[in-house]
Amino acid sequence: MILYEYPFNERIRTYLRLEHLFRRLGELIPRSHPLDHHYALATIFEVMDVAARADLKSDVMKDIEKQKQTLNGYRGNPGVAEAVLDEVIGRLDACFSTLNNTPGKAGHSLTENDWLMSIRSRAGIPGGTCEFDLPGYYAWQHHTAEARRADLERWATTLGPLAEAIHLLLKLLRDSGSPQKVIANGGQLQQTLPQGRTFQLLRLRINPDLGLVPEISGNRLIVSVRLMRQESDRMVPSTDNAPFEVTLCA
Repeated sequence: MILYEYPFNERIRTYLRLEHLFRRLGELIPRSHPLDHHYALATIFEVMDVAARADLKSDVMKDIEKQKQTLNGYRGNPGVAEAVLDEVIGRLDACFSTLNNTPGKAGHSLTENDWLMSIRSRAGIPGGTCEFDLPGYYAWQHHTAEARRADLERWATTLGPLAEAIHLLLKLLRDSGSPQKVIANGGQLQQTLPQGRTFQLLRLRINPDLGLVPEISGNRLIVSVRLMRQESDRMVPSTDNAPFEVTLCA
C-alpha cells in the first residue's frame, strides 16, 4: 500500500516538510560517499530555511502543551494505561524543556560558522559548490567518511530538539485517527467532514497495483479526492471505481 498524506493547515504542512527533511538526513549521514554527505549538508540547510519562520518554535511548544492537556484529560479512564500515559506525557515534557532551552531558531548556532555559511550561500546556485568556487569544501569532501560523518552528526545535533518534537507531535496526530474503507465511484470521492472537530491531516492508503494516483484537496468542511492515471507523459483522470483507505486525524 502507498500512503499519501494531506495537511489541512499551514502549520501541519510545515511539520510534514520538516519530517521529510529529517528522514532524508537520517538516511544520508550514515552513508560513506562524499556525494551523499554533500546532500546531507544541503538537507541541513533546507531544514534551517524551513525552520526560519519566526513563529515555528512557539507553534511547536503550543502544540506540545495542547497535547499534554488532552492526554491529562484521560487520567482516571479505566480504558487507559496510566503507565503508558505517563511515559508519553514525560516525552512531551522533555521535548518542551529541551526546545525551550534551545536558543533561537533550529540550527541558529550554525549561522555563526562562517565556513558553513559560505557553503550555504553557494548551495542554491546551480553548480555553485564546484572545487574552484569552494576549495575548502572540496578538500573537506576528501576527508575520511568517518571524519565527515562526525562533522555532520555534530551539525545535525543542533536540529535534534526540533526533530524530536515534530516526530512526537505527528505520531500523536496520526494515532488520533481511525481508518475507514471507501470507494471512489467513477474515480472521484467527495466527503463532508464531521462537524464539531477540527481535522488537521488526511491519510490515504491505496494499492499500487491499481496504478492510480490521488489528487487531494480539502478544507475544514469538505475533502475531495480525484484519482488519476498516468498515460504516456501525462496524468489523466480515472473513471474506474476504486477502493482505498482514508484516515482523518484531528
